[in-house]
Amino acid sequence: MVLNTNLSSVKTVLLRNGTWAFVLVYRGVTYPMQSGYPTELAAKAFGETALKALEAQR
Repeated sequence: MVLNTNLSSVKTVLLRNGTWAFVLVYRGVTYPMQSGYPTELAAKAFGETALKALEAQR
């Protein structure tokens, strides 16, 4: 049996108002979109930080 080990991810999206947001998926659970970041890099960085914080609680 092969287990899916990629259950966590951070995806960035460009919103209509020109700001960036990230969507966090952790252990198969999708968390609400966090928005208002001026650049894609900033959104990705905050998303990765949030993911690391969740993984540290485990």
